[in-house]
Amino acid sequence: MSSQADQKSSTLTGLGLHAQGGQEATITGLTVDSREVGEGTLFFALPGSTVHGAEFIQYALRMGAAAVLTDAQGAEIAAKELAESDAALIIAEDPRGALAQTASLWFGAHPETVIAVTGTNGKTSVSTFARQIWIEMELAAVNLGTTGVEGAWTHPLKHTTPEPITLHRTMAQAKAEGITHVAMEASSHGLDQRRLDGVILAAAGFTNFTQDHLDYHETFEAYFDAKMGLFTRLLPEEGVAVINIDDPKGPEVVELAEARGLETITVGRSADARLQLTGQRFDGTGQEILFDWQRGSHKARLNLIGGFQADNVLLAAGLVIAAGGDPEEAFDTLPYLTTVRGRMQHAATRKNGGSVFVDYAHTPDAVATALKAMRPHVMGKLIAIVGAGGDRDATKRPLMGQAAAENADIVFVTDDNPRSEDPSTIRAAVMAGCPEAIEVGDRAEAILRGVDALGPGDALLIAGKGHESGQVIGDDVLPFDDVEQASVAVGALDGDL
Repeated sequence: MSSQADQKSSTLTGLGLHAQGGQEATITGLTVDSREVGEGTLFFALPGSTVHGAEFIQYALRMGAAAVLTDAQGAEIAAKELAESDAALIIAEDPRGALAQTASLWFGAHPETVIAVTGTNGKTSVSTFARQIWIEMELAAVNLGTTGVEGAWTHPLKHTTPEPITLHRTMAQAKAEGITHVAMEASSHGLDQRRLDGVILAAAGFTNFTQDHLDYHETFEAYFDAKMGLFTRLLPEEGVAVINIDDPKGPEVVELAEARGLETITVGRSADARLQLTGQRFDGTGQEILFDWQRGSHKARLNLIGGFQADNVLLAAGLVIAAGGDPEEAFDTLPYLTTVRGRMQHAATRKNGGSVFVDYAHTPDAVATALKAMRPHVMGKLIAIVGAGGDRDATKRPLMGQAAAENADIVFVTDDNPRSEDPSTIRAAVMAGCPEAIEVGDRAEAILRGVDALGPGDALLIAGKGHESGQVIGDDVLPFDDVEQASVAVGALDGDL
């Protein structure tokens, strides 16, 4: 994204950059897209997975780029074009980090209190609950991530962790809108690609670590290391790490944080957790929880389905406390928290009392966790609808089916977002993990059949797409909302349409 429309200028030196030969330039905008270059733009030619951005330097120069920032390989690729140009050249050992730091300087001030949370599952819930706690404390707050920017100011986003120019522009806009507190999701992709560099964090949280994104990171070690960048590199020494100590990786995260001298707040059921969950009691619409903090015991009502939501809520409360919030004020807000869109969201209830829930669970662990969490709330059968996305980690597909089969009484396997792959091939891989499941390719029909199977006291979980409002088939994004489809199915079967 370009910042040409921001109508400002700066020198390279003012942005903390030093060109080859000491050449200076006046910069009027930043971009990573050569098609958005204008007179005075600083063009970032970054290495990519399939093509190096330096291949587009020639086009950026023709459009009037005043300077180009790239790595040594990029400078070599475009050596001829750069030699024939008056544009300044900056060679950076870490061009992605340089982009983030430059974008931070370019767009200026951020809201005063920013927290970030990483982990395979729960990032959206934790960041949203943190924002809700702040707002109940009468603070101007937003959460930023998979569902865009939500809260006291709203703004759409394309990625969980936006690329740096978009991210820092958004943070500056939030500041201008009077936002003082931000809770961010830190994806492994975003951390690996240095998108959060230049954001000053008060606290950082860790939810859990399970299989996902191996199509990008290739190994569990690389995936974990990417996430740990939040604690080993980004969180400043005065920041606080808030860690789910119950996760198998939790103690390792604590060790990494404490090795840097960071203060840690451990959260969980473990006896040595600083913020400890000591009891839960479930009913049809939520749960009551008991927890200890600083040797004091507390009780709260959560109008949230799923035992794991208590973990998410307490991690969010821990982050709010770590960022300077008063603990008692934070705890007083918990009964007012509402379900995150597409996360264990109640979609509809049949006249016979059978309920339908929608959840974004799209990993084996998330499917198992969601179903296990629903079980205490359900008197009758537990029904699940699962699928898997195309052009993503294929190794998790049979594990998705297995997770559903082991934790639900009836399983329907359907299409998720097949993208460029053959949907039947994806379904077959999922079915390998749950051969007794019912295969229904059309997602709307699968939802209708799942709803039709609901009896009194039963519950249906539609997993995989959560908040998404479209289904990606080939190059098309077709309108599709699981919550809406569930409501339509209930209305049709109960004669309300």
